[in-house]
Amino acid sequence: MSQTVDRALSILPLLAEGPANLEQVATRLGVHKTTALRLLRTLHEHGMVYRQEDQRYRLGARLFALAQQAAENLDVREIAHPYLVELNERCGHTVHLAVYEDNEVLYIDKVESRYPVRMYSRIGKPVAITVAAVAKLLLADLPEAERRAVAERLPYPAYTPRSTPNAAAFLKELATVREQGWATDLGGHEESINCVGAPIRGVDGRVVAACSVSAPNVVVTAEELLALLPLVRRTAEAISRAYSGSAPSDVPDPDEPDPDEPDPDVPDPEDK
Repeated sequence: MSQTVDRALSILPLLAEGPANLEQVATRLGVHKTTALRLLRTLHEHGMVYRQEDQRYRLGARLFALAQQAAENLDVREIAHPYLVELNERCGHTVHLAVYEDNEVLYIDKVESRYPVRMYSRIGKPVAITVAAVAKLLLADLPEAERRAVAERLPYPAYTPRSTPNAAAFLKELATVREQGWATDLGGHEESINCVGAPIRGVDGRVVAACSVSAPNVVVTAEELLALLPLVRRTAEAISRAYSGSAPSDVPDPDEPDPDEPDPDVPDPEDK
């Protein structure tokens, strides 16, 4: 990375801690005041920092506007899909992606199993909220008061003998899910279907979606499915990093210069 760009970007987390004057910025960057001033002026021109009347600098409104715009345009389904496909290719079972919207947990993506026995879930269809692994993950992340209010107003249909019976049991399970960071549905909705899931988190650490792997017990046992949990969790963590913009990319950048090619901006000593 260009040293100038690196220094300029280093100013932003510094100012995120609070306003700072020129001397403080220069000291933290380890540069002369004139260098720090040049960087601050450039950032100020682009609205990334703002100089207050007391001559201290703080983060600028333009930076917050860009962050808000970027957050609004994030599509977790688009970001997650290639990871879900890879997970499906590795395990062979049905993979789901779900979100919590308008008091419902909805499937927003699905990759079908390679096996002939298929699940009847559909994209856009609400899940069985009191038993589904993805629903437990999404509701477990709600603030306690909201979590309790949701649990107490839900009906608790007895899909199978393993279904969640009431709000008290549901809240207890959500507390466990919140602590352990993963969830299961072992025959709670359909006796023959088992599921394991993990949360997908945004840059603030909140759960924005959940992914899961489901399979009928005629294909794999519950124990065999649970053995896939580390893979499911790694997939969810990779999606979380990609969604929050912190994932290192292993895809070559077409604009990245070849390291074996000379830098056109750096004079070749052989030309001297």
